[in-house]
Amino acid sequence: MTALVLALLVPWVAGGLLVALDGRRAAVAWAGVAVLAADLVALAVLAARVLPDGQVTVATGGWPAGVGIVLRADALGVTFAILSVLVLLASAAAACARPRERTFPGLVVLLAAGLDGIFLTGDVFNFYVFFELAMTASYVLTASGGTRRQMRAALVFAAVNLLGSFIFLLSIAGTYRTTGSLAMADVAARAADVEPNAALLTATGFFVAFAVKVGIFPFHFWLPTVYAGARPAVAAILSGAVANIGSYGLLRFGAGIFPEQLALGAPVLIVLGAASIVYGAVLAISRGDAAEMLAYSAIGQVGYVLVALGVGGPVGLAAAVLYSIVNALNKTVLFLGVGLRGALVAASFAVGALSVAGVPPAAGFIGKLALFRTGVAAGSWALVLLFVLGSALSLVYLFQVYQRDFWRGDRSGSPSPLPLRALTAGAALVVLVLGLWPQPLLAAGDAASAALTGGWG
Repeated sequence: MTALVLALLVPWVAGGLLVALDGRRAAVAWAGVAVLAADLVALAVLAARVLPDGQVTVATGGWPAGVGIVLRADALGVTFAILSVLVLLASAAAACARPRERTFPGLVVLLAAGLDGIFLTGDVFNFYVFFELAMTASYVLTASGGTRRQMRAALVFAAVNLLGSFIFLLSIAGTYRTTGSLAMADVAARAADVEPNAALLTATGFFVAFAVKVGIFPFHFWLPTVYAGARPAVAAILSGAVANIGSYGLLRFGAGIFPEQLALGAPVLIVLGAASIVYGAVLAISRGDAAEMLAYSAIGQVGYVLVALGVGGPVGLAAAVLYSIVNALNKTVLFLGVGLRGALVAASFAVGALSVAGVPPAAGFIGKLALFRTGVAAGSWALVLLFVLGSALSLVYLFQVYQRDFWRGDRSGSPSPLPLRALTAGAALVVLVLGLWPQPLLAAGDAASAALTGGWG
């Protein structure tokens, strides 16, 4: 219980303090990194308790259930919360480059607080509150740098995600109107008794809100502008950590709260996921800039998660969780390396590229293997061929960028600062280690799947 409270309280309080300080000072920037590291330790302690025992639930303030704020940590939430390590890596990269905005370190810590709250709450409305905290910090971070391109990216990001937030809020209202509760456990228990059309409409609203957040085709139109326009460290945070809100939301609200509606919409999810895979890969091949290529690649990669979610069942849900983790790691490695020079960066980019394409020994191979199992379990060789096609196209567009940037000398010249290269290499090393020792990934996927299918008890 203490670890659960600390995981939320530490970044919340520290973020408020750091925002008031001058983040352009090295000491303040590294203090933000230290806070994120402490938060990661609390999450690791929480994970060590949750994974064996199943879940930890706390009603804050001593209020009775249904009145107080309910914090709930299960295998799915803890797995996604642990990915805050990606925010830590990106924050360290920004500290090495010396932030040019005084509020940058504090905003990153507040963003981490919002993400922790999203993944560790048991209440739909509190999910929305933490969601807005994370989104507000993301808007400001996207504009960091102050260039015209970054301001445009922030404006697009804010406008589109405010629309998603509005749809999400309407769905919350519909949930309370039909079930009489906002506690996730109660909503899940009562959803089966709700009038079918009302339940389907509410579930569709949640799907659209999260589809906008994660950038699934055809809700993707904002994503290339934002990811390509943001600074590399910010793009790594947005694509590697913030985008997980969409993946987590689809899993939690789909398989966890509205499983019947998810089953009804499964063919639509598979079609949209397949379209995202092909569309994102084809557009990525046509891009010459590394950041733009990665932005369109992100559209395609999330399609795999959607297809696995549409297939469903223990195998499909485990694959969706596992690939969400691998995809977040891959995007962080690749976005952190954007614009950097040196042989270490080239090697790190190669690891990330191989992982995206699903080539061993990178962790992406484990993710693609889980997807292939999903296709076989569904009895659909068309899905297996789709995954093969998507992997082949991924290898093509990533090899194009690697050839242009590192073989032809577009990133020639003096190597980038060693700390930045070392951080990128460290993230790539994690991808390699998880590919060579996949047990933690497989265990996380299975435990999260069991948390979704095992009920709320």
